[in-house]
Amino acid sequence: MKIKILYMLLAVVLLGGLSACEDFIDIEERGSQNLDNYFANESEAEAFVNGLYKSFANWDDWWQQIIRLTNIMSTDDGWMGNLQQDPSDHYALAHYFVEASNAPGSINNFYTYKYLNIGACNIAISEIPNASISEELKERLVGEAKFFRAFSYWELVQNFGDVVLITEPEGTSGLNKGRASQEDVYKQIIKDLKEAASVLPEGYDEEDLGRVTSWACKALLARTYLFMADYDNAYAYADTVIRQGTFSLEPNFVDIWSVYNHHGVESIFEINASSEQNYNVGNRFSVVMCARGEIWPEGEEDKIMDGWGWCVPSSHLEQAFLSEGDEIRRKSTIITVGDPVYGDEDENPNYQFNVDINKSGRVWRKYYVPISMRRQLTTKDRHIPLPMILLRLGEMYLTRAEAAYYLGNEGQAKEDIKTIRTRVGLGDKDDLTGNDLLYAIWKERRLELASEGLRLYDLRRQIDPVSGKPRIAEAMGPNGYFVQYNLYESTDPYETIHPEEPQDKGIRFKEGQHELWPIPQSEIDRSNGVMSQNPGY
Repeated sequence: MKIKILYMLLAVVLLGGLSACEDFIDIEERGSQNLDNYFANESEAEAFVNGLYKSFANWDDWWQQIIRLTNIMSTDDGWMGNLQQDPSDHYALAHYFVEASNAPGSINNFYTYKYLNIGACNIAISEIPNASISEELKERLVGEAKFFRAFSYWELVQNFGDVVLITEPEGTSGLNKGRASQEDVYKQIIKDLKEAASVLPEGYDEEDLGRVTSWACKALLARTYLFMADYDNAYAYADTVIRQGTFSLEPNFVDIWSVYNHHGVESIFEINASSEQNYNVGNRFSVVMCARGEIWPEGEEDKIMDGWGWCVPSSHLEQAFLSEGDEIRRKSTIITVGDPVYGDEDENPNYQFNVDINKSGRVWRKYYVPISMRRQLTTKDRHIPLPMILLRLGEMYLTRAEAAYYLGNEGQAKEDIKTIRTRVGLGDKDDLTGNDLLYAIWKERRLELASEGLRLYDLRRQIDPVSGKPRIAEAMGPNGYFVQYNLYESTDPYETIHPEEPQDKGIRFKEGQHELWPIPQSEIDRSNGVMSQNPGY
């Protein structure tokens, strides 16, 4: 008898690994648990769904999620940064050399692991309703699985456009499906999120903090509708989260991303991280993005993070903060070499690292590990207790502001950006109207959410009201503002002296092609040509 075995997928979900084609291979039963007998009790069902959290994030194994960093490098906010190691996995994307034939492994890994998460979600959604467990737990676990399936598809759409839509456990026959339209994928995302929101609780007690709530579903619905340009629904869901949710803006902006502020008042959904030394359940990005070649006096080696120096802030982003007089968010987002670290001034009053091996003399403050925490970490690698915040209240205000603008409610849009700016000591934008107000809203998104993973997706979806082009095409290409700045305007003392990473980053951007990444060629080959490639590749 042949059955669809489960233990392979469990290895993926709980530990990571396996290739895309091994998800649900039919093989002979040899005493392994299977879909008929696995979800035998509550602990097994809950353990399986707990694995969805890890398989969705996978950020302790950085190579599975490196595209999150590469996407920042591909915008006006960042550089590759590291001048010592082979940049092959980043260069094609960050500098827009990418073609289907030279797409880096980061694309393949991201694509594969998103579908592995979706495959696991499909099993949970399909099989848990048949389990002999309480109806209340069934609803909750299936709701969590629907949230992660929706979020994984949301990320796939932003990176690849039309993608294969799979909502049931599939055997190898599922490998030769064609791509569904973005519209159809968005419909499934919305369906999943609405169904999950209707059954998930609004909150949890201390021991279950970090589980998906109905508020997380509603916040992701607000974001999804904004990206669909469905401004009525984007406004409605963002407004609901703001007015009825249990969240508030963090009084001190720098505290939003802090190793000491898990599940803070502004956080709607975050992936937990722990410094537990016996498990790899920490944030790896704080090492990958930490300054390369930190310099500390002899005897203070316990302060060193041994950072890799990938993905560093650009001077163009820093100038955007300076143009607004935005010192609080600038210092909370960017650390410049030689400056005191905002919020950690006493312990790190003069942050020093080797600028000769870094493209930019800057690193991200949001991923910085304070000295007091560094001293506590036996292993400063996979054990950083900095959560990954995926949805927060600040974004909801900016979502409502943009939706309000497009709905003709400029008053509400101004009120929302005033709320965001007041938190960091800045004045309002009440004098702005029309396109100027829209540009101001978009700029607030850039400054508020820098390095949080939305900039590339924003630049792709935002259509400039004057040129009619996506903003990514305004930033990149031979005449792009970011390319022009770096080649002809910038006098930055760090970036301009390092041709090892060319100053013309983005000049090879091709409009009509690079608004999306290529579908991995291996997936097209595996589908026997049923799956199509993105335009221009």
